[in-house]
Amino acid sequence: MENNSNRNLTAATIDFAKVRKDFPILAQEVNGHPLVYLDSAATTQKPQSVINAVADYYRQDNANVHRGAHALSDRATQNFEGARSKVQCFLNAAKREEVIWTRGTTESINIVAQSYLRPIIGPNDSIIISALEHHSNIVPWQIVCEQTGATLKVIKVNEKGEIDLESFHQLLDENVKLVAVNHVSNALGTINPIRDIISAAHQVGAKVLIDGAQGAPHFEIDVQTLDCDFYAFSGHKLFAPTGIGVLYGKELLLESMIPYQAGGEMIEVVSFTGTTYNKLPYKFEAGTPNIAGAIGLGAAIDYLQQFDRQQLISYEEHLLDYATNKAQAFGGITLVGTAEQKTGVMSFLLDGAHPHDVGTLLDQQGIAVRTGHHCAMPIMEQFKIPGTIRASFSIYNDESDINRLFVALEKAKSFLI
Repeated sequence: MENNSNRNLTAATIDFAKVRKDFPILAQEVNGHPLVYLDSAATTQKPQSVINAVADYYRQDNANVHRGAHALSDRATQNFEGARSKVQCFLNAAKREEVIWTRGTTESINIVAQSYLRPIIGPNDSIIISALEHHSNIVPWQIVCEQTGATLKVIKVNEKGEIDLESFHQLLDENVKLVAVNHVSNALGTINPIRDIISAAHQVGAKVLIDGAQGAPHFEIDVQTLDCDFYAFSGHKLFAPTGIGVLYGKELLLESMIPYQAGGEMIEVVSFTGTTYNKLPYKFEAGTPNIAGAIGLGAAIDYLQQFDRQQLISYEEHLLDYATNKAQAFGGITLVGTAEQKTGVMSFLLDGAHPHDVGTLLDQQGIAVRTGHHCAMPIMEQFKIPGTIRASFSIYNDESDINRLFVALEKAKSFLI
């Protein structure tokens, strides 16, 4: 349930210098320099409260869930299922049964591809994605098309890195079974118009999956208001451990789907004459789950929900604006992805230098950025570039981090150009 005591704190102005101290990893030096971590789109760092929650589980409550008739198992189960309820509130899902534990966004998308879509799609049908998608929201649909003869259609993206809604509407017809788009582009930071996409898709009877890996860490998500059919996100991009994720699905759709994996937990009765599957959400949670990961995700949601989310959004927007202005004044930087609606990602090129070389020189100065195609090769191909340097920001960053980035870029420029 929602933590009302935390909610009462949201009127206070957030002390972001104090927030930074909540993340112990940021206190270290790398290559003799204080660490500047600008790779949160790949994975966020973890606050001490999340580290403590995971450690406490292993130190005090380590046991399997649901099955044990002893105190440790009971405590583990309460915390594990309590985390599911926290996710329900975080997404404003109608029921806790609509929250499925997965290993991350990738597995969540694959479950929808194989358990929902594959059995109902055929050679005359189609799937729509956009040119902005992460490989995890491209390849599973290509596989389904290979399995069934369906067609994969791609929404065009303009030179700013924005979805072309006119192109989307041209692709929509009654043969579209599913539209799968990201909430926010991991490569460019573009915030996509998912409300418009969901509404238009539903008008032709198509279902919609939203890849929320980059959306859930930044925005308040209300799946009932959005009316999306599926929403997926990963814990490790939301200050939680790796290896834990969530698939939200509308109850009727999840009920209609076949299990993705078979084994323990997902069954109710097993005999050699047949098996009865377990009820939701356990039908999709075969085997011993990532108990510590789920508890860590619950702790991460608690941590995030103590703040006024609008203040967090405004702060991240300020960091992006600050970095963008410095890049535009720097000289010799080309920004890649200049959408009107963006969140904390700045992708760019240092003119005349390969992104990997720049990333190596930044690392030598203690600056952690991501370089390469960011698992979004199609959009890089559209822009005719091998990849970008990506600086991505979170609530533990500040202007001094960005200043350090540009000092380091100046030094890299002197070596490479």
